[in-house]
Amino acid sequence: MESPSLPPRDGPEAPRHLLDRQYFVRLAVRSVTLLVVGILLIILVGLSQRFGWISAGGGTGGDDGGGGAGAIYTCPMHPNIRQPNPGRCPICAMPLEPATADGGGPRDEYAVTIEPASRRLANIQTAPVQQRTVAKRLESIGRIAIDESRQSTIAAYVSGRIERLFADYTGVEVTEGDHLAVIYSPQLYATQVEYTESKRALETLQGAALASVRRTQERLFDGARQRLVELGMTAEQIAELEQTGEERSRITVYSPMGGTVIEKLLVEGQYVEAGEPIYQIADLSTVWLLLQLFPEDATLVRFGQRVEVEVQSLPGTSVEGRVAFVSPVVDNRTRTVDVRVELLNPEGRLRPGDYARAEVLVPLGARDNVYDADLAGKWISPMHPQIIRDQPGACPICGMDLVSTQRYGYAADPVPQPEVLVVPRRAVLMTGSTSLVYVETEVGRFEIRPVKLGPLLRDEAVILSGVTAGEQVAVSGNFLIDSQMQLAAKPSLIDPQRAIARKPEKEAPLRLPDAGPQAIAGQTGEELERLYRAYAALVASFAADELPSDVEVETVQSLSDSLATAEPLTESQRELASQTATDVGHLHHRPLGEAREQFKSVSRHVLLLASEVRGQDAANELVHFFCDMVPSGNANWLQLEKPIANPYMGSKMLRCATFESVIGVPTTPTPEEPTMP
Repeated sequence: MESPSLPPRDGPEAPRHLLDRQYFVRLAVRSVTLLVVGILLIILVGLSQRFGWISAGGGTGGDDGGGGAGAIYTCPMHPNIRQPNPGRCPICAMPLEPATADGGGPRDEYAVTIEPASRRLANIQTAPVQQRTVAKRLESIGRIAIDESRQSTIAAYVSGRIERLFADYTGVEVTEGDHLAVIYSPQLYATQVEYTESKRALETLQGAALASVRRTQERLFDGARQRLVELGMTAEQIAELEQTGEERSRITVYSPMGGTVIEKLLVEGQYVEAGEPIYQIADLSTVWLLLQLFPEDATLVRFGQRVEVEVQSLPGTSVEGRVAFVSPVVDNRTRTVDVRVELLNPEGRLRPGDYARAEVLVPLGARDNVYDADLAGKWISPMHPQIIRDQPGACPICGMDLVSTQRYGYAADPVPQPEVLVVPRRAVLMTGSTSLVYVETEVGRFEIRPVKLGPLLRDEAVILSGVTAGEQVAVSGNFLIDSQMQLAAKPSLIDPQRAIARKPEKEAPLRLPDAGPQAIAGQTGEELERLYRAYAALVASFAADELPSDVEVETVQSLSDSLATAEPLTESQRELASQTATDVGHLHHRPLGEAREQFKSVSRHVLLLASEVRGQDAANELVHFFCDMVPSGNANWLQLEKPIANPYMGSKMLRCATFESVIGVPTTPTPEEPTMP
């Protein structure tokens, strides 16, 4: 029996290998689609986090336990790392710090603003810029050495054998004239015999002898005596030989100085040649401390400067010395300058070869004269600075004449030291030849400020320009502030040139007193008004690109000289007139450009004088103009009337003026003091 058959399909059945291929194609398409969708989702999430649409905690407004809602954390060393939560930098593993609130937005080109909460977390601290006198403390490590001027070599004057050494070990102390050694010398004995024989022969010659024979014998006698001196015999030894007439083959060597035997070079029984050294003796009552300073530090040190020394073998004990020598050359190998300090050592506690730490206190800003109470008005030895006397005389050591301490720049009276600007050294960020600080100009606003550094002290830095006294500079958290500047593409430590080239603040015109001028009657008032009119003639000449004439300059000078002694004027007003007379001199003998620069000081003094006093009979107002287009600045001037005539620009910009004020006619006259008949 046949089985029932299935109904036929609509079409012919596809081959099985085609069905398998379609299945795998559909599977691959689904996989690729899922992969693309996943990648797109990851990109969208990253963009959302970067633009702040969502946070890593899954919300946009909740507190994640970090720095508060919306807080951003960054790495001070890698500011491109920005995360919404605290943690560590994935590059250097440093703890992340809160970023600024404005992210260093472009609204402030040279500063960033840091919110109080972020500032506390970042531990940003400030300190004021101080203006005061400071001193630089130079520190160096040196070696104690023997004073070469107090060192002597005891050598044999004659060849022979050492029979006796009285100073028979190194370190023995001797005094001047002590016996040191006995030398047996046949040569010395022969010379003594020659001397005694020539002496006897000279004595036997009677007056009847030929004069030529006697002169010859005298020369032989003198020559024999001189050979004894050259062989080391002293005057006392020669006198003894003459008295006794006994020749000796042994000679005693005496010490020419007191001191310590630092080296014994021979032993008893040893033969020596003439000139061979036997002892090295040094007077250790004074020793040297040899220092090496960098050239920039050595220029601050001068002869006689006080030095505080602490010896390594005497901890806690301070010794005072004075600079005896500063080398005039720089060592090519070490690039340092040798400095020698003289130390008194009466007790012998300072041992040559020991190390010591020296400190020199140098007041900054004093280049010509400094004040030292111990040297004021005194006289000092040019070779031994420890020898200081109240009166001129001779050095007891070297015999040189004492010189005045003023020769080495020491003032006889106290000298006021100039004040300099100093900031904590931590406030300065340095890279290469660039140094900068961050100044808090407003609460939370930190502005980059390139500065010019002076000497660096131990904990402070001297600032020559870039900040003013009283400004607050960041001393902690500087690098975090700098990283925020980098994030905002603003000038920073790695790109300071834009801050260095920053356009300076716009110059302001000369500020005049608010009160109007006082009226001066009589001849003084007339001379004041004539001075202002003569000054206006100078302005007109410069405005026409011409030098003033001789008559114009001499008129201003003579009127200013007269007003400099006028009694109705105050002392400060007379000083303004005197300065005007000084500055206007030779104005017409200079090139036009230099004359215009010199004219600025004349204008300043005349402006200040006119704002304070005018003549009682003054008829017209004076107009104060200022031009900020003059490259060198300080372009103030005074005119009797308009229109504007710029004396500093001339025909180039004749009408250029950005400021204008009026000095009116005085209304309250003050009569001159009556003169005595």
